[in-house]
Amino acid sequence: MSEELHEEVTSVNAIYGEETLVKLSDEPALYALSLPAQPSISLRIEFPPNYPDAPPSILGTQHIGDNVAKGDGTYLVELVREVLAEIYMPGAPCIYDLIEESDQRLQSLGLDQSSKDEEQQTAQANGQETFSTHDEHDSSDGLQPLDDLSDPPPWTLSEAITEKKSVFIARCAPVSSINQAKTYLAHLLSTDKKVAKATHNITAWRIRGDNGVQYQDCDDDGETAAGGRLLHLLELMGFWNGMVVVTRWYGGVQLGPDRFRIVNQTARDAVVKAGLAPEVGREGGRKKKGKR
Repeated sequence: MSEELHEEVTSVNAIYGEETLVKLSDEPALYALSLPAQPSISLRIEFPPNYPDAPPSILGTQHIGDNVAKGDGTYLVELVREVLAEIYMPGAPCIYDLIEESDQRLQSLGLDQSSKDEEQQTAQANGQETFSTHDEHDSSDGLQPLDDLSDPPPWTLSEAITEKKSVFIARCAPVSSINQAKTYLAHLLSTDKKVAKATHNITAWRIRGDNGVQYQDCDDDGETAAGGRLLHLLELMGFWNGMVVVTRWYGGVQLGPDRFRIVNQTARDAVVKAGLAPEVGREGGRKKKGKR
C-alpha cells in the first residue's frame, strides 16, 4: 500500500470510525467500504497501484445484513459507482468526497438507514416515549428550537487537511444573532455523529447587531488558545455576521504550533468559499484597492 493511500485510509477511519475502510488484501489493494448512511451493507473497493492517479473500482458488495431488502445491495453499488464517476479527479484522493456525496444522496432519497436505526434505538431506550427539543429550549437560554430548523444550517466546508494522522475540517455559515450561532452549533453536534465525536470543535463568530452593536466570541473546546487565534484571523479578514467551526480528529501524534496554522488554514478556506470575507477574494488573495 502506498503511503498516500495509507494516510487516506487512516484519515477516513478517524472521521467515520475504524470499520469504514477495512483492509481485505494488500495485493491487490482490496478494502471493504461501509457508508455511514448504510452500515448494513459493505462494498468491495479496489485501489490500483497508481492510485490516486487512477480511480478505484467498486467491485460489488462484500457483506449484506440480514434485514436488508432484496436489491438494496445492487442499488447501492450502482449509486456509489455513479458518484465515483462524477467526483473523481486524477491525482486527488477521493474516498472522503465519495462517502460524503453518497451519504447525501442516500439521505435525499430517504435511504439513510443509520438515522432510522438511531431513532429506533432512542425510542426503545425511552420506552417509546417521544419528546420535543422545543421543550428543552423553552427555559431561559433563548435559543431557536432545533425543530424550527426546517433545513440544516447553510454550512460551507473547507477542504480536509490531514497532518500526522490528525484530520482538520472547517465549516462556515452566515448568522445574524448569537442565539442563531449557538443553535447552528447545537444542530451540528446533535445531527452529525462524526463531528460530535471529534476531539475538538473550535468555534468563533462575529456579529454586527442593531445600532452598530458588535458581538464576537470564541470557544477552544479543549484546544488551548485555538479559539482566540481563530477569532483574530476572522478580524484580520474583515469577517462579520458569520460563524466558523473547525473540527479536529486527533490522530495520536502531537503537532505543536502547527495545529494553529492548520486551524487557520482550513478556517480561511471555508470563509473564502462562503464569500464572507470582504477583504479577501474567492480565489484567496486580498482584494486590490482602486485608485482614488
